[in-house]
Amino acid sequence: MSVTLKPYPEYKDSGLRWLGKTPAHWAPLPLRALTEPKNERERADLPLLSVYREYGVIKRDSRDDNYNPEGEDLSTYKAVAPGDLVLNKMKTWQGSLGVSEHSGIVSPAYIVCRLRGHFDRRFLHLVLRSRPYIDHYNRLSFGVRVAQWDMRYQDFKQIRVYFPPVPEQSAIVRFLSVEDARIRRLIRAKRRVIELLNEQKQAIIQRVMTRGLDRSVRFKCPGLDWLGEIPDNWQVVRVKFCSRVISKGTTPSTGGRGMPESGRIRFFKAENVAGGAIVDRPLCFIDEETHALLKRSQLRENDVLFVIAGATLGKVAVVETCHLPANTNQAVAFIRPNQTVEPRYLALWLQSPQLNKLIWLRAVQSAQPNLSMADLGDLIVALPPKREQMRILDWLNARSGQFGTGIDTAKQEIDRIREYRTRLIADVVTGKLDVRGVELSPEDEAMEATALYAEQAPDEAPEEEELGTTEEDANADE
Repeated sequence: MSVTLKPYPEYKDSGLRWLGKTPAHWAPLPLRALTEPKNERERADLPLLSVYREYGVIKRDSRDDNYNPEGEDLSTYKAVAPGDLVLNKMKTWQGSLGVSEHSGIVSPAYIVCRLRGHFDRRFLHLVLRSRPYIDHYNRLSFGVRVAQWDMRYQDFKQIRVYFPPVPEQSAIVRFLSVEDARIRRLIRAKRRVIELLNEQKQAIIQRVMTRGLDRSVRFKCPGLDWLGEIPDNWQVVRVKFCSRVISKGTTPSTGGRGMPESGRIRFFKAENVAGGAIVDRPLCFIDEETHALLKRSQLRENDVLFVIAGATLGKVAVVETCHLPANTNQAVAFIRPNQTVEPRYLALWLQSPQLNKLIWLRAVQSAQPNLSMADLGDLIVALPPKREQMRILDWLNARSGQFGTGIDTAKQEIDRIREYRTRLIADVVTGKLDVRGVELSPEDEAMEATALYAEQAPDEAPEEEELGTTEEDANADE
């Protein structure tokens, strides 16, 4: 399908500054005429559902980064039937709402509405999740803390939705389903390019960090099947023998202390270690007194952070001056290298795929994967002389830049494709573009399916830093 969409021939003013003009034949209805709040409970037999800003309403067990309230009383959770509208009222301003395709239960804090009237539920799903409406939810929501703004049903129900005739609603849904499937296929292709570039990059790193840069040197076999041969002048040591300190942090909340979202002293969680670097999501801070009480885990420049618990076990980053002063919680260990190893070299070695496999094998499988300080200290390092470590780092930095350019380009292209999809959906469901008369080919009809929902959207998986979230962070993402 290759079409150029045009505006409708005739428009009228909606009377809403945030919506603008709408097609002359579209009719407005307030959400109070379409929705009826429902509070059916005592349905703990139904599966748990989540409401994501990226997807709408999905089955909670369809995502492995979701919080499951084991042992929690689910009798107060609200029942949802297929076709019901569900809002996470504290995240509606982000777009966390949608028409459910599933039966299940959601948090009692959510708003569940039965839909009434003759219209295509999928059209309403798309309209209410489109950018103009999400921006309007921002204006209607209120609260002291931005991340927890609240949406009241009495405000939500006043919003007007403009409907074309039902056949036109369904035509819009079909068109956008096809375009969405096409766009997802394109994004998956771009993601595959990124995967291939990362695989090539990792293969080069692995080869250089086990074979060195000089191919003319003699090699020896240290007796480790997973390591293979290494240059004759390299040593095989344990992490504890190239470290001055190996320790981990503490959660100050156990002492009754909170973690504000602003301040001078950073407090790192496992989520802050992603992609080989320290990231700013989430932003947590502690005060001077707490930092002094947690003296043992006060971080220094060139400390190597290592996640020892949770789904992101084995993630590594190096502390830089810009991150200090800082401390860390009990899910993150820190290694303070001695003079035998460059911190960046040690961090790069600890991220190698072969070592990562060993780390997961050693992890104690209880409520969540966990690596002890003793196991961390016993990890093997193939260690060249200090000068050669620097040569390897410089060489890899130059080569990584080449791969990084390709990866960054592909990511930027994905961002532009997503922005195009967001704009296209908004323009079509609010009547800025006319899809009447667009004919679907047999190939297009085969693509239609239900690509607008999460289980059919693997290309929309959150980026690496969003995985392995805690209960608080998982709920914040919904």
